[in-house]
This record gives sequence, structure tokens and C-alpha cells, in this order.
Amino acid sequence: MSAYTEELPGLGRFALVPLDPTEHLDTVYVWVTQPRAEFWGMTGYTRDEVREVYEFVDGLTTHHAYLMLLDEVPAGIFQTYEPAADPIGEFYPVRDGDFGIHLFMAPAAREIPGFTGAIAGALTRFVFQEPGRRRIVVEPDARNERALRRWKRLGFTFGAVVQTPQKPAQLAFLER
Repeated sequence: MSAYTEELPGLGRFALVPLDPTEHLDTVYVWVTQPRAEFWGMTGYTRDEVREVYEFVDGLTTHHAYLMLLDEVPAGIFQTYEPAADPIGEFYPVRDGDFGIHLFMAPAAREIPGFTGAIAGALTRFVFQEPGRRRIVVEPDARNERALRRWKRLGFTFGAVVQTPQKPAQLAFLER
């Protein structure tokens, strides 16, 4: 059952399906343990540890993980969270209507110009379909220059860099 679907012109049918910690483990484990996923924070995890992380997320009402599909082919991981119920909420003044996201793009078999922008547009429409959500919050590792460029290109406004126990996090926001 899809949580969201949308036809992306020139790319195909985009869908978000709840990430199943067991059913999707083979795919997700390969992605998050590759060196290119260093900023996702699981490169040294075992299969069981990756499954346990997503079982934990699956048990929360404030955090959700989705497998992104394009024409039924896995394309990445999209996670959402309520900042007031997340450790990042301790590092900035959370506003009513803030909604946090994490985005992990799967390794591409081939480069498709505009792909990430099209996916990000669909994800923004998904998030903002809920009227109470007024601002998207991201907090990538401040050392992850590729992610910082992506969020800037997508229109996010950068805030402070905060030092969390896991990383120096670059706060960035996209207003509705």
C-alpha cells in the first residue's frame, strides 16, 4: 500500500511505501553500508542492526520511514519526523508546523538530469499536503557538501550549525 504516488513527467510513477524492516532489508542494507552512505551513519552496521533501527522507527508515531520507488524500482529512503519529538528539537527553537525529513538517494545505475529535483518536488508536495505543516526542517551533516548543495539548490534557507552528539548539523528550512 502506497502512502503517496505521483506521475513524474519524463521519469515515471513515483511512490512512497512504508519501509518494511524485514521485507526491504536486503535492499536497504546494501545502500546504507556502502562508503558513499557515510553521512547516513550506518556504514559499520550489521544486517541485524540496520533491521533493528528500522523496526524502532516503525514503532514510533512521530517518525516514519518510506522506501521511494520509481516505476516500482527502489530509488531511495525518505524519513520523516516531528522535530519536537526528536533529539534535533533540543538544538533549535521548534515552531508549530515544523516537520523534519531525511533523504537518502540510492546509487544510480545511470545519471538522469533533474532526477533529484523531481523527487524532491514530489516529496515536498507529499509533506505539504498536510495543512498543518508549515516548514520543512533538514539537518544534514555540515561536512556533507553534496547534501548542502542539494538543499540550497532546492530552495532551503540555511540556519545555524549545531553540534549534536552524532555530528555538526547544518539546520536548513523550507517554508510552505
